[in-house]
Amino acid sequence: MAQWATAERHWWEQRWFVIAVALIAAVPLLYPQIPPLLDLPGHMGRYRVQLDHDRMIWLNDWYDFRWQLIGNLGVDLLIVPLTPLVGGDLELAVKLIVITIPVLTVAGLLWIAREVHGRIPPTTLFALPLAYSFPLHFGFVNFALSMAFALNLFALWLRLARLGKFRLRAALFVPLSCLLWVCHTFGWGALGVLAFSAEMIRQHDRLPQNFNSFGERVRHWVSAWFRAGLGCLPLAPPMLLMIAWRSEGNVTGRTTDWFNWRAKIGWVTMVLRDRWQAFDIASAAILYFILLRGARDASIEFSRNLLLSALFLLAVYLLLPRIVFGSAYADMRLAPFMLAIGVIALRPRKGVSLRGAATIAALGLAFFLVRIAGNTASFYLYAKSYQRQLAALDKLPEGARLISFVGETCNNQWFMSRLQHVPALALERKLAYTNDQWSMAGAQLLTVRYRLRGFAHDPSQLVTHEQCPRQWWRPLKRSLVLFPRYSFDYVWILSPPPFDPALLKGLKPLWYDAETRSGLYEVDHDAEGPKVSQEELTPPPPSETAS
Repeated sequence: MAQWATAERHWWEQRWFVIAVALIAAVPLLYPQIPPLLDLPGHMGRYRVQLDHDRMIWLNDWYDFRWQLIGNLGVDLLIVPLTPLVGGDLELAVKLIVITIPVLTVAGLLWIAREVHGRIPPTTLFALPLAYSFPLHFGFVNFALSMAFALNLFALWLRLARLGKFRLRAALFVPLSCLLWVCHTFGWGALGVLAFSAEMIRQHDRLPQNFNSFGERVRHWVSAWFRAGLGCLPLAPPMLLMIAWRSEGNVTGRTTDWFNWRAKIGWVTMVLRDRWQAFDIASAAILYFILLRGARDASIEFSRNLLLSALFLLAVYLLLPRIVFGSAYADMRLAPFMLAIGVIALRPRKGVSLRGAATIAALGLAFFLVRIAGNTASFYLYAKSYQRQLAALDKLPEGARLISFVGETCNNQWFMSRLQHVPALALERKLAYTNDQWSMAGAQLLTVRYRLRGFAHDPSQLVTHEQCPRQWWRPLKRSLVLFPRYSFDYVWILSPPPFDPALLKGLKPLWYDAETRSGLYEVDHDAEGPKVSQEELTPPPPSETAS
């Protein structure tokens, strides 16, 4: 029977197949006008201020936008040349950029596998659904774009090493690493970890292997470690950019929440979290089963190169805090890529039959297509939800002072409405003030200038039925009573929890959706607002809010 490791390229290794699966990765994003990624609408509001604050001067009364060199500018920079190229359509420009993320991620994973194994193992196809991992669904678009670039740059790093072009590699990766850092610091850091681990294996293998003692073996690895560090020096210049960025006096954002083991265990089950919990967890379980099978099955082996890379990423994951420089979910973002590198490290041994390898490839392709179909259906439903809510903007005038309240739950439900930053589309489409923008100097180019007693920026737009433990979110009752009415002209309520209609006193209805209980209201500045006792507005003590 023919063996898998023959000179012939099989169907899953052909160029046409690689191009096809990369393009298929774009399918879930084709229908939605706005990619339904949790934080993305909030970023789109910032992009609108970035593009138009010089023309629409009232935006400068509300927001302070200043260009500065920070490690979080991927999409922010790309929309500058792309938006004019698509006729000034910011939404189309953002959509085109976001579509490239899963395409580049799939291409990068396949390219890495090709460089490391000499061909694409059939097991690699199981890693491709991670192109739609939880961090992308969360809307971390600069991060996701940087990781897609990092995977492809790592493949280029491996290719240049394979061809022995080390001087060319050094010359190329000084500017490339700086550009990757500007896209997002996380991508640069991940590339450094991947490149260093690969260089360690290369340096280890090129040195003499005749060990006479354990001490010689240790010295050999220490030498490989040192030589790998020297080989990765072309990736070091962004460290100077990092120091300059974090040394600026106005930069805020703490690094905290170390070794949150409960959260870390949760993140590894959520790598494919989208809409349907059973489907997503079962899909993740398949990936972990593949890894376990690789460790126990004699017909499958790990590449030492990528196995060390996966172990290094695992160590980083365990050491990373949850919040880095004020950006939350730092460790969660790494989990799917750690798993992806582990999966593409697998390959069938030489004795595996061609029929067995083809069966594995067919199963991996089926897994990928099923996940893509699930993502496509999920994004279609999210897009319909966005369209339903955005109908309110037809009643909103340009330049309005708008406050928004989006319903949220206290329990961490698997399904997320992804409406939390939809109010920012009023800023993007209507140049209105919205209270959902992030305001952290040094982390984003935009900070909020409008001072509104706790209703100026994120997370003031999130409201619940009752006070949630360990959260800044307010109950909707408190928000409707306490928001400064003379500072706003309109109120937009999206999918709220149940509430007393009497709380809408002083608000004139302009648009209402009965199914979601969402509504747009104009503030009547001559009318009194609802009257609620101070006792009702005071949150209960922590012991009464604990779940």
